[in-house]
Amino acid sequence: MTTTQQFFAPCPRGLEAVLADELTALGATAIKPADGGVGFAGDFALCYRANLHSRIASRILWRLAEQPYRSEEDIYHAAYALPWQEWFDIKQTFRVKVSAIRCPLRSLDFVTLRIKDAVCDKFRVHYGERPSIDTAAPDMRIYAFLTADMATLYLDTSGEALFKRGYRKEQGEAPLRENLAAGILTLAGWEPGKPLLDPMCGSGTFLIEAAQMVLNIAPGAERWFAFEQMKNFDADAWDRIYKEAEAAELPKVALPIFGSDVSSTALIAARANLEAAGLTEVVSLKQINMLDISSPAPEGILVTNPPYAIRIGEQEEMAPLYPKLGDLLKQKFGGWRACFLSADMRLAKLIRLSVTRRIPLYNGALDCRLFVYDMVAGSNRKKEAKPDGAGPDSVTQ
Repeated sequence: MTTTQQFFAPCPRGLEAVLADELTALGATAIKPADGGVGFAGDFALCYRANLHSRIASRILWRLAEQPYRSEEDIYHAAYALPWQEWFDIKQTFRVKVSAIRCPLRSLDFVTLRIKDAVCDKFRVHYGERPSIDTAAPDMRIYAFLTADMATLYLDTSGEALFKRGYRKEQGEAPLRENLAAGILTLAGWEPGKPLLDPMCGSGTFLIEAAQMVLNIAPGAERWFAFEQMKNFDADAWDRIYKEAEAAELPKVALPIFGSDVSSTALIAARANLEAAGLTEVVSLKQINMLDISSPAPEGILVTNPPYAIRIGEQEEMAPLYPKLGDLLKQKFGGWRACFLSADMRLAKLIRLSVTRRIPLYNGALDCRLFVYDMVAGSNRKKEAKPDGAGPDSVTQ
């Protein structure tokens, strides 16, 4: 448990710096941000804590090997050299996933097959039989990442992606991933205690993530992790870490966190998810058109994920909404910060407000911006800031 290991935590692109800060706060060392994630070092107790407490990471991958390669056979031998039988049992299923950037090999599918062969061959040498493959719901997940000349092999300690907290019972047409929502709240400058409003709350992801932050509820408290099935799992250490997290939770009380939506279907989904998270009495919900709302406090953070309007017809429908939103913010939200996550780059122009900041983010593969507006009471006279830079366009780990 005390030996230092190397890990990599993937995350939504654009949240690498936020994740690096979070991992540092958890005790990680040798922090190394990269496109789409953060490398770090620590012991297995840190691995357990990161899985339980990280709101931003998508997974916690344990780095097993990193070495040069020239062919698929080099990767096979690198995988075969690892003691897989010491980490999981022959009765457990596994899958292999390979990703790459500038890889010279012709077929990643063939690379995937050779890594599977290496793992199975290693088990055959020790037990005379091989474990089974399960591509849908495996017990263990093996990841490989290839650059032009280096191959890195990982064992996933998380299992299901960490944004699957366990509370989402219902979802809208385009649900926002929980870790992206948590990262956006941080980028927006929201902190526990500040009023928060999502006027297009959909299934309630921003609201639930914020409430869990305020109440110090570990995002992984209601789920299991792959490390619990590994042979080197330290059950006593995990029990201590989990009990510490439980003891740190705060009492559930009504919070200045407000959600609304014009859709009754969306509110049904939000209520179902709040109930699953045990937060029904913590967050305020109501059905109302966004253009009819008023600020629930003199100051606060408005954050929302409006319809993206990707298709031409949808763009035509959304275009008249944006200037109305701008008027609403000027009239009723002086003193507030308003943040919109959108893939519609026309928003900044059509809303007719001076944007304070544009933050490149990716919602899955969709290139988005978080448009941030600091509303000065009575007017909005800030000069428009320059974009924070183009979104990353490289393949990520």
